[in-house]
Amino acid sequence: MPTCWLISEEDNHQPIQLPHLQAVVVGRGPETTIKDKKCSRLQVELKAECNKGYVKVKQLGLNPTSVNSVVVGKGNEVRIKPGQTLHVVNQLYPYTIQFREDLTGHNSSSSSSKRPREQTSEDRDSQRDAQTLKAAKQNSNGSPSVSRGDNTKTNENVGHWSQGLKTSMQDPQMQVYKDDKVVVIRDKYPKARYHWLVLPWQSIPSLKALRAEHCELLKHMQQVADRMIQQCPESSSLRFRSGYHAIPSMSHIHLHVISQDFDSPCLKNKKHWNSFTTDYFIDSHDVIQMLETSGKVSVEEATSELLKLPLRCHVCHKEFPTIPSLKEHLKSHFPRH
Repeated sequence: MPTCWLISEEDNHQPIQLPHLQAVVVGRGPETTIKDKKCSRLQVELKAECNKGYVKVKQLGLNPTSVNSVVVGKGNEVRIKPGQTLHVVNQLYPYTIQFREDLTGHNSSSSSSKRPREQTSEDRDSQRDAQTLKAAKQNSNGSPSVSRGDNTKTNENVGHWSQGLKTSMQDPQMQVYKDDKVVVIRDKYPKARYHWLVLPWQSIPSLKALRAEHCELLKHMQQVADRMIQQCPESSSLRFRSGYHAIPSMSHIHLHVISQDFDSPCLKNKKHWNSFTTDYFIDSHDVIQMLETSGKVSVEEATSELLKLPLRCHVCHKEFPTIPSLKEHLKSHFPRH
């Protein structure tokens, strides 16, 4: 009988064996390395039916567990099969399952069974490709332009607000450019006069999931960002930055391309401001360099504390007590023409 294994898509730990017909409970703790307090220590129960090729998933915790972006619901049970994605809580911490032939001759519930072959990038790409939307071809000169494209429909059901980007990136009304690798959308709640998001069609949940093989994709995302800036009517008078939030609130990796005027009613609080003007915002080139040198992106655990720093003008570094006073001051640096 095959053995079943729970595989972290972010490579945070070794595979976890799911013995045949035995309930295994996972959640916050050292085994999964999950430290998120919104994740219960007893978040989800998994029971493998190795002879049938699926795993029963039962949500135990209060916050949502989901399979392929569909929320399970507390006390409810669904099935997951190879190729589908389990998010442990709030569309975070993605896992897949694998069934491997037991070559040891031991029963699949035996603790002495060998661990499965590590999932390769090709394995993951084949799974992701099955879920990837067919994008329109890049136009012949390679420069971005408004592309309405086809009104492509998908069966993906968004079960939590953090998954909203996956809906927006498929909405032709939100798209300003797309090619076979990426799509550019307007930020739904822009924090400046110009604020776009560059998203890959490939399913990559977060910076932690990036590996060296993603370097070329991230370079392409940066090139598209540069072209967006070049065609902006105020590119000569405004400065732009392209980068990633160290700990984003939205699932699915996205590159922010944002003008530095921060002239927007959607910028309302200290968290908004510090997420773009401190080291919480990691420059795109720095992310690419980390991947090229170490094969992964490192984010310090204390990074979230940067959101609590005092409000300071990013141009002259003067400190302000409130967002309204800071925004009034910014008009002196970025007057509207």
